[in-house]
Amino acid sequence: MKIAAIVVRLLLAAMYLFASVPYFLKIMPGEMPAMTADQTTFMTGVTASVYLMPLIKGTELVSGILLLIGRTAPLGTLLIFPVTLNIFLYHAFLGPQQLPMVAAMLILNVFLFYAYRQKYLPIVTG
Repeated sequence: MKIAAIVVRLLLAAMYLFASVPYFLKIMPGEMPAMTADQTTFMTGVTASVYLMPLIKGTELVSGILLLIGRTAPLGTLLIFPVTLNIFLYHAFLGPQQLPMVAAMLILNVFLFYAYRQKYLPIVTG
């Protein structure tokens, strides 16, 4: 279980770091996939808010770093969960083509919650 948790946290860390670092370095990926009208509307709203995309990418960056550091991985897992859930719901409702990969991310995040459950018990028990 311990080795599985290490592998999963390193996988998630890599995913979030590869998603956030290019954003801050202004390295644009090759060709952006075509978006549906609903996806374009959603992304226009996120971009128009000005603060939301940097907040999301900043959370991904910080969480990716926390996941890399074994001691802070439970905090990184907790911090990144709302982002992971939102990405999953975005793809569930607006872009189901990549839903299997995003569902795997959500499952990995939930697995880490389970692996670090002893760290969270003081939060839920008075």
